Amino acid sequence: MGAGGNKRAREALDAAAAQSLRASLQAAREALPIWAARAQLVEEVRCCTALVLVGETGSGKTTQLPQFLLAAGLAQGGMIGVTQPRRVAATSVARRVAQEMGVALGAEVGYTIRFDDVSSGATRIKYLTDGMLLREALADPLLRRYKVIVLDEAHERTMQTDILFGLIKGVQARRKGDLRLVVMSATLDAAKFVTYFAGSKAAYLQGRQFPVQVLYTAAPEESYLDAALATVMQVHAEEAPGDVLVFLTGQDEIESLARLINARAAVASKEAGGIALQVVPIYAALPPEQQARVFEPAPDGARKVVLATNIAETSITIPGVRYVVDPGLIKARSYNARLGSDSLQVVPTSQAQARQRSGRAGREAPGKAFRLYTEAAFQALPPTTEPEIRRSPLAGMALQLLALGVTDLPAFDFMDKPPMGALMRALEQLLALGALDADGRLTQPLGRRMARLPVDPAFAKVLLAGAETCCAEEALTVVAMVSTDPVFTNPGQQRDAAAAARRRFVSPLGDHLTLLNVFQAYLLVGKAGRGRWCAEHHVSARALRKAADIRAQLAGHLTALELQAGASGAPGAPGDATDRLRRALVAGLFSHAAVALPDGTFKVLASGQAVALHPSSVLCGKRPACIVFDELLRTTRDYARQVTAIDAAWLPELAPIFFARHAQGG
Repeated sequence: MGAGGNKRAREALDAAAAQSLRASLQAAREALPIWAARAQLVEEVRCCTALVLVGETGSGKTTQLPQFLLAAGLAQGGMIGVTQPRRVAATSVARRVAQEMGVALGAEVGYTIRFDDVSSGATRIKYLTDGMLLREALADPLLRRYKVIVLDEAHERTMQTDILFGLIKGVQARRKGDLRLVVMSATLDAAKFVTYFAGSKAAYLQGRQFPVQVLYTAAPEESYLDAALATVMQVHAEEAPGDVLVFLTGQDEIESLARLINARAAVASKEAGGIALQVVPIYAALPPEQQARVFEPAPDGARKVVLATNIAETSITIPGVRYVVDPGLIKARSYNARLGSDSLQVVPTSQAQARQRSGRAGREAPGKAFRLYTEAAFQALPPTTEPEIRRSPLAGMALQLLALGVTDLPAFDFMDKPPMGALMRALEQLLALGALDADGRLTQPLGRRMARLPVDPAFAKVLLAGAETCCAEEALTVVAMVSTDPVFTNPGQQRDAAAAARRRFVSPLGDHLTLLNVFQAYLLVGKAGRGRWCAEHHVSARALRKAADIRAQLAGHLTALELQAGASGAPGAPGDATDRLRRALVAGLFSHAAVALPDGTFKVLASGQAVALHPSSVLCGKRPACIVFDELLRTTRDYARQVTAIDAAWLPELAPIFFARHAQGG
């Protein structure tokens, strides 16, 4: 056979494989519970401006409803936007829908998440994080590109989703029936949503659910990680075939438990009659190709153990799971408006979340859920998760609403009003940052510019202060590096080598400058050699590539604001580049300034709180007199993360409004 014949044969094989895949995908679609209800659902959306759809996880609502609406012509002349609280869900679902429709990702189906836009003028179904839809509203307050907006996972009540509730309600009134809204969730109080969205109605979609046996511990566990490990091993040794899903609070715990399971894997396989254990993690910082592994079946002769954050509660459905291990914990943001302190805490889940987790064991067959806490502890859990808007700092939300033209924030149509103390604290912070004037209006140009930068207001101020003092290049790098995934890897067996490699980059002035050193060293390496360089220096190649992308986009935003990055050595710039960068950090992070105490801890000036330096900080064990930090992490104690040493004299100079108020005891 000649070359032409070989080519035709390959093309025929490819075509046959593509046709087979399409047939199997179509069969999978038709097997979903939502398929039988498609005509009725389309009619419901057509007939009312707002539909509240309650459908169990696994019913197919996220992937299928947008396709039904598109096929029915409800996106004529525009797009269907589907919001997701999490980036990983937006990207993975968009990939699946593009595959089902047989189109290239970014063409008819695309996604937009922060710092990553895979969509085009041809896109008709777009999955995007709720925050990105809010940013689109800044440029187009009436969201004219959309004919249908689907707010998915509404029960999670993220801050951005709650803002969208009020915003889209107002947009619908102004567009007079030209924009349809679907609010979707696996578990929500439908009556509350129907009352909130006037003229709406509720629809219920039955999912596939097999019985799940829920098992509790007899007494509280001393270590939930140890208990999770023991439970996984017990399931593997004693239970029937089926994959295991373990819920954990974050990447560190997932990596720790993965190491522990892998260390026991050989013995566990022997105890289970030769069946191997395959550990598969899923969390937001994982590369998409690794995230996709959770959807692949376990190899023959193996049981898959999926270690997941709460993304696996509702955002994605993982096939093959028969056993769920639930420690009953989640990492959540907590805000104390009186102290002005914002922290990430590991806290108990709600009863609704516990039920969601347990239900994951019964999607394909009867299953078991192992709750690593007592039944009495379950009864003591709150019924539902408190909306994020009631437990978070509100400066970013306030800045967005002000930029959208909402002048009276307390009067905004929130489904649940944020605490007035937290709202006042947010406005005070924006005033201190220079984003607001004394009358509560956005300042020009500073406030308007801050609102257009896709980062927290504090870091928006860092970027603008950097541009003003000729260190924008360094400020861009630092903000990009704190916006990416963890840069330093934790390789277990090679911890000493990793620590030695890290010491090459350490700045005695702290973590932000250490991250700057890493990125600058990375850029000096030719592109072809960067992967090897990252491996040798125990840093994440993916995190650095992502930081480079974020940096380029932020630089584009500065250019759009007619601000030049500027050279570090520009004439007339005060101090050296390092001091200018630290001053820019103070300009944005002043509310997280702290001074050293005799016992080795630090007192946060704004709140009087005592904090310790996080063990991961390069300054841990050192005694700088004054610091600023990115965030407070509360675990066994309060830790300051991402820390830089500063000169205390800069604080009243760079944030006079804030420190004048605190000097007066305000």
